[in-house]
Amino acid sequence: MVYNEEHRSLINTVRDFAVNEIHPFIDEWEESGMFPAHSVFKKLGSIDLLGITKNKMSGGMGLDYSYGLAFAEGLGHAWDLGVITAIGVHTDMATPSIDRFGSDELKKEFLVPSIKGEYVAALALSEVGAGSDLAAIKTSARKDGDDYIINGEKMWITNAKQADFFCTLVNTSDENPHKNKSLILVPASTKGLKVGNKIEKLGQITSDTAPVYFEDVRVPKRYCIGKEGEGFNIQMQQLQEERLFLAVSVIVVLEKCIKTTIEYCKDRSAFGKPVIENQHIHFRLAELQTEVEALRALSYQACELFMAGEDMTYLASMAKLKSGRLCREVSDVCLQYWGGMGYTWENPASKIYRDGRLTSIAGGTDEIMLQVICKKMGIV
Repeated sequence: MVYNEEHRSLINTVRDFAVNEIHPFIDEWEESGMFPAHSVFKKLGSIDLLGITKNKMSGGMGLDYSYGLAFAEGLGHAWDLGVITAIGVHTDMATPSIDRFGSDELKKEFLVPSIKGEYVAALALSEVGAGSDLAAIKTSARKDGDDYIINGEKMWITNAKQADFFCTLVNTSDENPHKNKSLILVPASTKGLKVGNKIEKLGQITSDTAPVYFEDVRVPKRYCIGKEGEGFNIQMQQLQEERLFLAVSVIVVLEKCIKTTIEYCKDRSAFGKPVIENQHIHFRLAELQTEVEALRALSYQACELFMAGEDMTYLASMAKLKSGRLCREVSDVCLQYWGGMGYTWENPASKIYRDGRLTSIAGGTDEIMLQVICKKMGIV
């Protein structure tokens, strides 16, 4: 896949937004422990960046997924994976199912304001005993007339403290765990819904993550996305886009980490010469840049499959696996070349070291990705 002029124009717009509206404030937002999602999303919505791949009838641009990929890549210029992940949850994780399977009523009530940036969306899947294994969730919704009554709790929910609604996976029957689940939209203001305290994480501090509790939360049945019992299959389709977003969104971040490290090593001297003159550092940084380019190529190929209507699970899982491991490798190597400065909180490599570690966990752990790849290879 090769970006055309329209892709480049979109990337430039996203880059400018990231450089001017996000990056200058990340230190301030880290210190406060949260970025102002409503303010940032409203600005994104005002320049049509929250509905790039969404249907035009809902206010989206109606573009194919390659433009969504370009958006994810351009966001890397923000250099803050907490904010980037939060935006991705909104655009590529919590709202695609509404766009594809939601009723016209749901689109009008939830998707349209999400595209405008008036709403902040969250995806409520994981539970304490069910992270990568979504079939094991316990949160349930029993029918009561024209309503569902939801009970249970969700964990590790991104955007939870600022969300206007939660796209929530629940059990709506006692049938097969892969056929008894439904995706239900739950407004944050609904009686009985409580968001817990913000979780203090190792990294991605700008992103608010918290548990969400449901105690006799009553919502109308019309808030179910698609048909009842199809939630697991809908979510599995959506997961591939989530994983590809996570993979692509780190590419520019890793490139910036390498470039910044090169500049520092040119300025830093040891034993009478610039550190960059060590051939080992030449070769190691060249290897890392090669790996980043390989991740880009793999991600683009997965996108091509998706746009052709084919299953991208195999390649998307590889890209997700590779991105998580590269986040660890690139940040660790670059941090080392910064010496003592690399061990300081404000150092760019140390920030990626902290923020990037989640990439191997969120959206499916490395181990889950390996299981999926093995299955596609016919090993298991």
